[in-house]
Amino acid sequence: MAVLQKIRQRSLLLILVIGFCLLAFIIGDIFNSGGFNSTSKDVGSIDGKDIAFEDFRVKVSNVEKSGQGITSTEAANRVWEQEVSVALLTSEFEKLGLRVGEKHLLEVLKSDQNIGGNPLFLNAAGVFDVAKFKEYFKANPAQAQFLKDREKDADLNAKYQIYNTLIKASVFTTESEGKMKYEMEANKVNFAYVAGLYSTIKDSEVKISDAEIVDFMKKNEKKYKADESREVEYVLIEDKASPSDETEVKSKITALLSGSVVYNQATGKNDTVAGFRSTSNAIDFVNSNSDVPYDSTYIAKKDLPAVDADKLFNLAPGEVYGPYMFGKYYCISKSMGMKPGVNAKASHILIGYEGTQVPNQKEKRTKEQAKAKAESILAQVTANPDSFMMLAFTASDDSSAQQGGDLGYFGPNQMVKPFNDFVFGNGIGKVGLVETDFGFHVIKITDKQDGIRLATVAQKVEASEATSDKIFTQATKLEMDAADKDFNKVAKELGLTVAPAVSVKGMDENFGTLGNQRTIVRWAFEDGVKEGSVKRFEVANVGHVIAKLKSIDKSGLVAVSVARPYVEQILKNKKKAELIKAKMTGSSLEAIAKSVGGTVQQATGLTMENTMLPNVGPEPKVVGNAFALAANKMSGPIEGNTGVYMVKNTSTVKAPALKSHAPYVAKLKAQSASDANRVIPALKGNAKIEDNRQDFNY
Repeated sequence: MAVLQKIRQRSLLLILVIGFCLLAFIIGDIFNSGGFNSTSKDVGSIDGKDIAFEDFRVKVSNVEKSGQGITSTEAANRVWEQEVSVALLTSEFEKLGLRVGEKHLLEVLKSDQNIGGNPLFLNAAGVFDVAKFKEYFKANPAQAQFLKDREKDADLNAKYQIYNTLIKASVFTTESEGKMKYEMEANKVNFAYVAGLYSTIKDSEVKISDAEIVDFMKKNEKKYKADESREVEYVLIEDKASPSDETEVKSKITALLSGSVVYNQATGKNDTVAGFRSTSNAIDFVNSNSDVPYDSTYIAKKDLPAVDADKLFNLAPGEVYGPYMFGKYYCISKSMGMKPGVNAKASHILIGYEGTQVPNQKEKRTKEQAKAKAESILAQVTANPDSFMMLAFTASDDSSAQQGGDLGYFGPNQMVKPFNDFVFGNGIGKVGLVETDFGFHVIKITDKQDGIRLATVAQKVEASEATSDKIFTQATKLEMDAADKDFNKVAKELGLTVAPAVSVKGMDENFGTLGNQRTIVRWAFEDGVKEGSVKRFEVANVGHVIAKLKSIDKSGLVAVSVARPYVEQILKNKKKAELIKAKMTGSSLEAIAKSVGGTVQQATGLTMENTMLPNVGPEPKVVGNAFALAANKMSGPIEGNTGVYMVKNTSTVKAPALKSHAPYVAKLKAQSASDANRVIPALKGNAKIEDNRQDFNY
């Protein structure tokens, strides 16, 4: 049974295909939250084929249990992508009539090392034995269904292998394409031009409305296609300590410095309790009074709070410093003594050999060769210590070679034992040679840091109950008042700031700078939540978020607020182009240059592969138009990347004819090698996909 246990641990398909994996799912528990909001029993459909919620949730549950530490929403998104890809590919396989036989299935199955490399299925020569594989399952009929499930996955993968081979075989490059590539690289054009740059018109002179951005996206729908979205604006009221809370904690921890008098009921007398300065047991004092337990670690100066590092590090044994602020804590610290060399800094030159754990070995070598090379380097470094950095650059197999072998500071036992023992057993400047599982190390100890042990009483500064109640009241008031009043106005009256609207899609988890706030996103898509709806959310360790649904976008395009940074400048340039073209008057380049306040400039030796205008940037439209013109002919206005251009062809130099364009055909083949990876995105683009996942709880 051990083999089946190993195989079961692999939930991913045996072969990964184009960036997605087909999981081998088994029946599991339902979603943690369970249930769904929609009356539909389907989470979606692909080209009319429904995906049942019951099946979908089992697969999501199994992904969640896979030990990858992903959330239910991430699991749902991953499974959805798998479902879409599998459905689209299966449809293509059926259209093509693809079939696979037993031999092909076995090849796919044994590509998994848990099957193909399992001793139970190997013959005496260590080769996978089909007869032994079949005999195992014949002798264990209880596992027959398990094998059938694996065979379903293997069947799909085998068909994909055939399909992918067909796609790759259909991608080819012709001699004519090679010739065109050659001419684009070798044909050259020289021309004069006048540029009316967009930068000569201020952005403030051309305004772009939301409607114009939407219209542009509709004309380029495929590029700006998106799921239905919502825009949510919000106010964050942090549940944090008030100035009075901070003062109270500071006073409390300051009082711990001195002794106090406490009434002893047993004796009926007052006892004097030692303070932090005079206590004979600082460790017990810390553990009794601090929110953070005593830590016996020696700390280097660089790891102390930056503002107070000098004073803390220079404390005499028994001396006390504070109170001081460190993060969200008020602290008082007592020195428990110093220790030399708690951290070390070293550089090394690693010489690996075959069989060692070296990821970027520069050359193949045996252990004997590696040792000889390391000893030679050690001799060079010993004779000339200043050569260490250059030798690390040129000879080390470790990634630290780029830093001259410098490994920075590290503490005891952070390095493998032989390395650790050498560094912490020798003084600064010592150079030596040690061997580890990574190879041979030529080591130079460059620095060591002393450390101080501190007994620190730390008390967290957090909101008091009175402060939390005040924050809650403020958040509740905003939620209630904004229900029928202007959100921004009410927030301003309460001294609060409304954050910029966040655009979210139905299956998003992240909500602006607040990170994973799936609850807020889900609320925005609930039935009955309309534009203007307001709701308060309590966010753990943050505070209260009062959210308002600003807008609902069912257009199928990205939100205007998301598109504007990309689209606005394009539209502004189009408007600027019209203004510039209106100025471009005259029958010669000189006259046109005068009309736009520019000069006639020259471009020489440009090709369709090199369209870079000096001091301007790439302008393929301009260069392309120049190639299209006859000698001494002038173009009309050309809207380029950086301005509007008028060009006059000076001359076109045709490249000499070649008998063969094989090198250029090879270039194009290399460029198209990954074209097969575009199949699934293309299938998705042409498919009718209905996604109802947002209607269900995850």
